[in-house]
Amino acid sequence: MTSPEVTVIGAGLGGLALARVLHIHGIPATVYEAEASASARAQGGMLDIHPWNGRRALAAAGLIEEFRGLVLEGRESYRVLDRTGSVLLDLPDDGTGSRPEVQRGQLRRLLLDSLPDGTVRWGHKATGVRAVDGGGHEVRFADGGTVTASLLIGADGAWSRVRPVLSDATPAYAGVVSVETFLSDTATRHPATAAAVGAGSLFALAPGKGFLAMREADGNLHSYAQLVKPLDWLAGTDLTDASTVTARVLAEFDGWAPHLTALLTESDTAPFLRRLYTLPVGHRWSPRPGVTLLGDAAHLTPPNGEGANLAMLDGAELGRSIARHPGDTEKALAEYEQAMFARAAEAAGEDVYGIMLGENAPHSWIAMMTEDDMTAEADMKAEDEQLS
Repeated sequence: MTSPEVTVIGAGLGGLALARVLHIHGIPATVYEAEASASARAQGGMLDIHPWNGRRALAAAGLIEEFRGLVLEGRESYRVLDRTGSVLLDLPDDGTGSRPEVQRGQLRRLLLDSLPDGTVRWGHKATGVRAVDGGGHEVRFADGGTVTASLLIGADGAWSRVRPVLSDATPAYAGVVSVETFLSDTATRHPATAAAVGAGSLFALAPGKGFLAMREADGNLHSYAQLVKPLDWLAGTDLTDASTVTARVLAEFDGWAPHLTALLTESDTAPFLRRLYTLPVGHRWSPRPGVTLLGDAAHLTPPNGEGANLAMLDGAELGRSIARHPGDTEKALAEYEQAMFARAAEAAGEDVYGIMLGENAPHSWIAMMTEDDMTAEADMKAEDEQLS
């Protein structure tokens, strides 16, 4: 018996990991992606890839050696500062860490290059999905085209168009606004800010607010101003007016060290504001033949370091399950969903933003980081050795 061709909506890391694992097992897949091309937009910043999920996925995809070539040495260093710029915790990269950092865009390119030409159909923005008589699902695209899928996978993120055929759940505002900025040529133009960030990542925190900054492959700084705010904060503000948005966000950091606020005021790009959303913890659905979800489409949470890793593992494990049960997709999906629901609920258990920006910040964040550093290293190393 053979498995049907798989139709995937979304060419993020999860959807591509699925397509790659299916390809290894000789199962055809087509991935439909809204973006016009692989280079249509920047693909985010740095990702720390964990041995218990992300690296397991890359191993299943047969790409672990290629992945190692993308790792940026020295990036597993972390600093926590207060609003004055005083360093409260400095964890240098001593070469023994188990969460290597890579550029998201380079990792996506690795997965894309591992697929046969034509696997990804660019410029196909899904607008809706419906069940069709006789089984399967029809996907509608913004250009008016459609495709009918016997096995449909929603890897299309927070606002998934596939999710409604399985679940009535919709993302809810998580109470945090994130404002993304970039600083380039930092060693020359912003030496104090570059020195504060160091070789890896910086967390400058206070109750209800903070800066996160990461040093990217080219030495530039990718940062986020994070604010605990109601959904209607900045209502009526033109979010395309960079100077107004910058001024409103900067006012929230009155009295902060200038080399920290420079992450916002000296940005080489306009501030990009996004509100963070979440699906209910433990989100699940009743099995439905011929369709399932992975990644943020299935278990969206505010960024906690696990999202991309979980999406890749979802894709890899779904691909393996389909390969194990040729001709029995219902069994394959049931096996995948049972395991996916459990690991997603476990990963979402810790309120990262409550710790990072809560009333005891930055000390609550320091406590979490030092506890993780002391108690988790042995387990991470053991799992890392299994993947070596």
